[in-house]
Amino acid sequence: MSMPTSGQRALEPSFSQSEFRQALGMFATGVTIVTACTSDGTLVGLTASSFNSVSLAPPLVLWSLAQSAGSMAAFSKGSHYAVNILSSEQQDLARQFAMKNVDRFAGVRFTPGASGAPLIEGALATFECFNRSQYQEGDHVIFVGEVERCTHHHSASPLLYHGGKFYAEHPL
Repeated sequence: MSMPTSGQRALEPSFSQSEFRQALGMFATGVTIVTACTSDGTLVGLTASSFNSVSLAPPLVLWSLAQSAGSMAAFSKGSHYAVNILSSEQQDLARQFAMKNVDRFAGVRFTPGASGAPLIEGALATFECFNRSQYQEGDHVIFVGEVERCTHHHSASPLLYHGGKFYAEHPL
């Protein structure tokens, strides 16, 4: 793969930020809740659909967080976090962890992972990650996690997000 030669730059966007957001919403994604436990024992978590695999060897995943997020300090300074992939029956949790100014963990059933990051009960899969690297790009930070432990369950359908709405899996 070649890199752009020095001096080359992208053209100015031919669309508004709103149009860009709407176009991105056409990509169906799974829904995750990323969680951590700070050094003082505070639990943090948020809903994220920006999750992807990076590498099998070593096992790496990525997700991104807005630089303006209130939990940025906790995630950027912490050594570990967990990514919990939600089932179709957990859309209320996805909404709860997307809300502001609430106790996101109220009524949530979880167990602490090896690093203390909450592993949400009923999640389709969990990835316990070492906070390997971070890359600031635009208005977000991309977190790359090295997976230390993972679990998965085949018994439920994933929660999907497309066009601003939640969906359940329906095999073709």
